[in-house]
Amino acid sequence: MDTFIDDEHDSKLVLSATRGELSARALVALASGAAMVLHIRSFVDPATCALLAQRAEHLGYSSYLNVPSVRRIGMAFYETEGKSELIDSYFASAPQHLSDFRRACAPFCSPIDTMRCTLDEVWPHGARLQGLGGRKMFVGLSRSVEPGTTFLAHHDIFSEDAPGHPEATSLSAQFGANIYLQMPGAGGSLLMWSDEIAPATFNRMRGEHYGIPIDRLGPPDVRVRPAPGDLLIFNSRKMHAVSPGTGRSRLALSCFVGYRGESNPLSFWS
Repeated sequence: MDTFIDDEHDSKLVLSATRGELSARALVALASGAAMVLHIRSFVDPATCALLAQRAEHLGYSSYLNVPSVRRIGMAFYETEGKSELIDSYFASAPQHLSDFRRACAPFCSPIDTMRCTLDEVWPHGARLQGLGGRKMFVGLSRSVEPGTTFLAHHDIFSEDAPGHPEATSLSAQFGANIYLQMPGAGGSLLMWSDEIAPATFNRMRGEHYGIPIDRLGPPDVRVRPAPGDLLIFNSRKMHAVSPGTGRSRLALSCFVGYRGESNPLSFWS
Protein backbone atom coordinates (compact mmCIF):
# COMPACT_ATOMS: atom_id res chain seq x y z
CA MET A 1 0.00 0.00 0.00
CA ASP A 2 1.44 3.34 -1.01
CA THR A 3 1.84 5.62 2.00
CA PHE A 4 3.25 8.67 0.25
CA ILE A 5 1.32 11.93 0.17
CA ASP A 6 0.33 12.82 -3.38
CA ASP A 7 1.09 16.55 -3.20
CA GLU A 8 4.11 17.88 -5.03
CA HIS A 9 7.18 17.76 -2.83
CA ASP A 10 8.44 21.27 -2.08
CA SER A 11 11.94 20.90 -3.43
CA LYS A 12 14.45 22.91 -5.41
CA LEU A 13 14.93 19.72 -7.42
CA VAL A 14 11.59 20.37 -9.18
CA LEU A 15 11.49 23.29 -11.63
CA SER A 16 7.93 24.37 -12.40
CA ALA A 17 7.11 26.41 -15.49
CA THR A 18 4.55 27.02 -18.20
CA ARG A 19 4.97 25.87 -21.78
CA GLY A 20 6.26 29.29 -22.85
CA GLU A 21 8.88 29.20 -20.09
CA LEU A 22 10.48 25.91 -21.15
CA SER A 23 14.08 26.83 -21.89
CA ALA A 24 17.50 25.46 -22.78
CA ARG A 25 18.70 26.67 -19.39
CA ALA A 26 16.17 24.41 -17.63
CA LEU A 27 17.35 21.40 -19.66
CA VAL A 28 20.97 22.13 -18.75
CA ALA A 29 19.94 22.28 -15.08
CA LEU A 30 18.39 18.85 -15.48
CA ALA A 31 21.50 17.43 -17.16
CA SER A 32 23.84 18.90 -14.53
CA GLY A 33 21.86 17.53 -11.60
CA ALA A 34 20.78 20.95 -10.35
CA ALA A 35 17.20 19.75 -10.92
CA MET A 36 15.63 16.30 -11.21
CA VAL A 37 12.25 17.19 -12.75
CA LEU A 38 10.92 19.91 -15.04
CA HIS A 39 7.17 20.26 -14.46
CA ILE A 40 5.60 22.07 -17.42
CA ARG A 41 2.01 22.81 -16.48
CA SER A 42 -0.80 22.79 -19.07
CA PHE A 43 1.51 21.83 -21.92
CA VAL A 44 -1.60 20.45 -23.67
CA ASP A 45 -5.16 21.67 -23.14
CA PRO A 46 -6.88 19.31 -20.64
CA ALA A 47 -10.05 19.08 -22.74
CA THR A 48 -7.98 17.91 -25.70
CA CYS A 49 -6.28 15.37 -23.43
CA ALA A 50 -9.65 13.91 -22.41
CA LEU A 51 -10.56 13.40 -26.07
CA LEU A 52 -7.17 11.89 -26.91
CA ALA A 53 -7.43 9.53 -23.93
CA GLN A 54 -10.67 8.13 -25.38
CA ARG A 55 -9.11 7.74 -28.83
CA ALA A 56 -6.06 5.99 -27.39
CA GLU A 57 -8.34 3.47 -25.69
CA HIS A 58 -9.96 2.78 -29.06
CA LEU A 59 -6.56 2.04 -30.60
CA GLY A 60 -6.14 -0.68 -27.98
CA TYR A 61 -3.45 -1.28 -25.37
CA SER A 62 -1.44 -4.47 -24.94
CA SER A 63 0.98 -5.55 -22.23
CA TYR A 64 4.71 -4.92 -22.38
CA LEU A 65 6.50 -8.11 -23.39
CA ASN A 66 8.65 -7.93 -20.25
CA VAL A 67 6.38 -5.89 -17.91
CA PRO A 68 2.94 -7.52 -18.21
CA SER A 69 1.42 -5.36 -15.45
CA VAL A 70 1.74 -2.24 -17.64
CA ARG A 71 0.03 -1.79 -21.02
CA ARG A 72 1.15 0.25 -24.02
CA ILE A 73 0.38 1.23 -27.61
CA GLY A 74 3.53 0.93 -29.68
CA MET A 75 6.68 -0.92 -28.71
CA ALA A 76 9.43 0.27 -26.39
CA PHE A 77 13.01 -0.50 -27.37
CA TYR A 78 13.48 -1.69 -23.76
CA GLU A 79 11.29 -4.67 -24.65
CA THR A 80 13.72 -6.00 -27.26
CA GLU A 81 16.27 -7.13 -24.65
CA GLY A 82 18.96 -7.47 -27.32
CA LYS A 83 17.03 -10.14 -29.26
CA SER A 84 17.51 -9.63 -33.00
CA GLU A 85 14.00 -10.72 -33.97
CA LEU A 86 12.42 -8.29 -31.49
CA ILE A 87 14.74 -5.48 -32.59
CA ASP A 88 13.69 -6.07 -36.20
CA SER A 89 10.02 -6.06 -35.14
CA TYR A 90 10.53 -2.80 -33.23
CA PHE A 91 11.95 -1.00 -36.26
CA ALA A 92 9.50 -2.56 -38.71
CA SER A 93 6.49 -1.43 -36.65
CA ALA A 94 7.75 2.08 -35.83
CA PRO A 95 6.29 3.93 -38.86
CA GLN A 96 2.88 2.31 -38.43
CA HIS A 97 2.69 3.15 -34.72
CA LEU A 98 3.62 6.76 -35.48
CA SER A 99 1.00 7.17 -38.19
CA ASP A 100 -1.74 5.35 -36.26
CA PHE A 101 -1.49 7.70 -33.31
CA ARG A 102 -1.28 10.80 -35.51
CA ARG A 103 -4.47 9.73 -37.27
CA ALA A 104 -6.13 9.15 -33.90
CA CYS A 105 -5.23 12.69 -32.85
CA ALA A 106 -6.54 14.39 -36.03
CA PRO A 107 -7.45 17.20 -36.43
CA PHE A 108 -5.26 17.91 -33.39
CA CYS A 109 -1.49 17.62 -33.43
CA SER A 110 0.01 14.68 -31.57
CA PRO A 111 1.24 16.03 -28.18
CA ILE A 112 4.52 14.16 -28.67
CA ASP A 113 5.04 15.96 -32.00
CA THR A 114 4.29 19.26 -30.26
CA MET A 115 6.89 18.49 -27.60
CA ARG A 116 9.47 17.49 -30.22
CA CYS A 117 8.94 20.76 -32.11
CA THR A 118 9.06 22.79 -28.89
CA LEU A 119 12.39 21.31 -27.79
CA ASP A 120 13.77 21.70 -31.31
CA GLU A 121 12.91 25.40 -31.11
CA VAL A 122 14.27 26.10 -27.62
CA TRP A 123 17.47 24.03 -27.87
CA PRO A 124 20.22 26.00 -29.70
CA HIS A 125 21.38 22.97 -31.71
CA GLY A 126 17.92 21.59 -32.35
CA ALA A 127 16.51 18.11 -31.80
CA ARG A 128 16.01 15.06 -33.99
CA LEU A 129 14.65 11.54 -34.07
CA GLN A 130 17.19 9.09 -32.67
CA GLY A 131 18.76 6.61 -35.05
CA LEU A 132 20.35 3.29 -34.14
CA GLY A 133 22.45 1.22 -36.51
CA GLY A 134 21.23 3.24 -39.50
CA ARG A 135 17.53 2.86 -38.63
CA LYS A 136 15.25 5.51 -37.14
CA MET A 137 13.66 4.66 -33.82
CA PHE A 138 10.04 4.86 -32.73
CA VAL A 139 8.93 7.77 -30.55
CA GLY A 140 5.65 8.37 -28.73
CA LEU A 141 4.69 5.32 -26.67
CA SER A 142 1.18 5.51 -25.19
CA ARG A 143 1.16 3.90 -21.75
CA SER A 144 -1.63 2.87 -19.37
CA VAL A 145 -1.09 2.04 -15.69
CA GLU A 146 -4.18 0.43 -14.18
CA PRO A 147 -5.61 1.44 -10.76
CA GLY A 148 -3.80 -0.24 -7.89
CA THR A 149 -0.64 -0.89 -9.91
CA THR A 150 2.68 0.30 -8.52
CA PHE A 151 5.21 1.01 -11.26
CA LEU A 152 8.32 -0.41 -9.54
CA ALA A 153 11.44 1.70 -9.00
CA HIS A 154 13.80 1.47 -11.96
CA HIS A 155 16.15 3.51 -14.08
CA ASP A 156 16.39 3.89 -17.85
CA ILE A 157 19.85 3.84 -19.43
CA PHE A 158 20.10 3.70 -23.22
CA SER A 159 23.54 2.09 -23.21
CA GLU A 160 22.12 -0.83 -21.19
CA ASP A 161 19.34 -1.36 -23.74
CA ALA A 162 21.66 -0.94 -26.76
CA PRO A 163 25.11 -2.07 -25.53
CA GLY A 164 28.02 -1.30 -27.82
CA HIS A 165 26.13 1.18 -29.97
CA PRO A 166 27.88 4.57 -30.13
CA GLU A 167 24.51 6.30 -30.44
CA ALA A 168 23.73 5.05 -26.94
CA THR A 169 27.14 5.29 -25.30
CA SER A 170 27.59 8.90 -26.47
CA LEU A 171 24.86 10.21 -24.16
CA SER A 172 25.97 12.34 -21.22
CA ALA A 173 22.42 12.47 -19.81
CA GLN A 174 19.08 10.84 -20.50
CA PHE A 175 15.67 12.32 -19.74
CA GLY A 176 12.25 10.73 -19.59
CA ALA A 177 9.39 12.84 -20.95
CA ASN A 178 5.74 12.12 -20.14
CA ILE A 179 2.65 14.03 -21.26
CA TYR A 180 -0.38 13.05 -19.18
CA LEU A 181 -3.72 12.50 -20.89
CA GLN A 182 -5.58 11.15 -17.85
CA MET A 183 -4.80 10.85 -14.16
CA PRO A 184 -6.39 8.59 -11.52
CA GLY A 185 -8.66 10.08 -8.89
CA ALA A 186 -5.81 9.83 -6.36
CA GLY A 187 -2.24 8.57 -6.54
CA GLY A 188 -0.28 8.14 -9.74
CA SER A 189 2.58 10.37 -8.59
CA LEU A 190 6.08 10.27 -10.04
CA LEU A 191 8.49 9.29 -7.25
CA MET A 192 12.24 9.86 -7.60
CA TRP A 193 15.38 9.20 -5.58
CA SER A 194 18.52 11.34 -5.82
CA ASP A 195 21.04 8.51 -5.53
CA GLU A 196 21.87 6.61 -8.70
CA ILE A 197 22.31 2.85 -8.55
CA ALA A 198 24.90 1.14 -10.76
CA PRO A 199 23.34 -1.25 -13.31
CA ALA A 200 24.98 -4.32 -11.77
CA THR A 201 23.67 -3.39 -8.31
CA PHE A 202 20.22 -2.66 -9.70
CA ASN A 203 20.07 -6.03 -11.46
CA ARG A 204 21.04 -7.78 -8.26
CA MET A 205 18.43 -5.89 -6.22
CA ARG A 206 15.57 -6.44 -8.68
CA GLY A 207 16.17 -10.16 -9.15
CA GLU A 208 13.71 -11.54 -11.70
CA HIS A 209 11.50 -8.42 -11.64
CA TYR A 210 11.81 -5.36 -13.87
CA GLY A 211 12.23 -3.05 -10.86
CA ILE A 212 12.62 -2.72 -7.11
CA PRO A 213 9.72 -2.38 -4.61
CA ILE A 214 9.61 1.25 -3.55
CA ASP A 215 9.69 0.48 0.17
CA ARG A 216 13.24 -0.89 -0.23
CA LEU A 217 14.58 2.54 -1.25
CA GLY A 218 13.22 4.66 1.58
CA PRO A 219 11.21 7.88 1.16
CA PRO A 220 11.57 9.48 -2.28
CA ASP A 221 13.47 12.75 -2.60
CA VAL A 222 11.00 14.08 -5.17
CA ARG A 223 7.30 13.44 -5.54
CA VAL A 224 5.26 15.10 -8.28
CA ARG A 225 1.61 14.51 -9.12
CA PRO A 226 0.92 15.95 -12.58
CA ALA A 227 -2.46 17.06 -13.86
CA PRO A 228 -3.90 16.08 -17.27
CA GLY A 229 -2.09 18.12 -19.90
CA ASP A 230 1.11 18.49 -17.89
CA LEU A 231 4.54 17.54 -19.22
CA LEU A 232 7.20 16.11 -16.91
CA ILE A 233 10.81 15.87 -18.10
CA PHE A 234 13.06 14.11 -15.60
CA ASN A 235 16.46 12.51 -15.20
CA SER A 236 15.67 8.90 -16.12
CA ARG A 237 19.05 7.61 -14.90
CA LYS A 238 17.82 8.28 -11.37
CA MET A 239 15.62 5.69 -9.73
CA HIS A 240 11.97 6.50 -10.37
CA ALA A 241 8.61 4.86 -9.80
CA VAL A 242 4.87 5.58 -9.92
CA SER A 243 2.63 5.33 -6.87
CA PRO A 244 -0.59 3.28 -7.31
CA GLY A 245 -3.68 5.18 -8.41
CA THR A 246 -7.35 4.79 -7.65
CA GLY A 247 -10.50 5.05 -9.72
CA ARG A 248 -9.18 5.06 -13.27
CA SER A 249 -6.09 4.43 -15.34
CA ARG A 250 -3.10 6.76 -15.57
CA LEU A 251 -2.63 7.43 -19.29
CA ALA A 252 0.50 9.12 -20.60
CA LEU A 253 2.48 9.58 -23.79
CA SER A 254 6.15 8.95 -23.22
CA CYS A 255 9.58 9.07 -24.81
CA PHE A 256 13.22 9.62 -23.92
CA VAL A 257 15.30 12.67 -24.68
CA GLY A 258 19.03 12.16 -25.25
CA TYR A 259 21.49 14.87 -24.17
CA ARG A 260 25.05 15.01 -25.47
CA GLY A 261 26.17 18.37 -24.13
CA GLU A 262 25.23 21.94 -24.98
CA SER A 263 26.94 21.86 -28.40
CA ASN A 264 24.97 18.91 -29.82
CA PRO A 265 21.36 18.25 -30.83
CA LEU A 266 18.90 16.52 -28.52
CA SER A 267 17.40 13.24 -29.70
CA PHE A 268 14.10 11.38 -29.14
CA TRP A 269 13.10 7.72 -28.94
CA SER A 270 10.79 5.36 -27.07
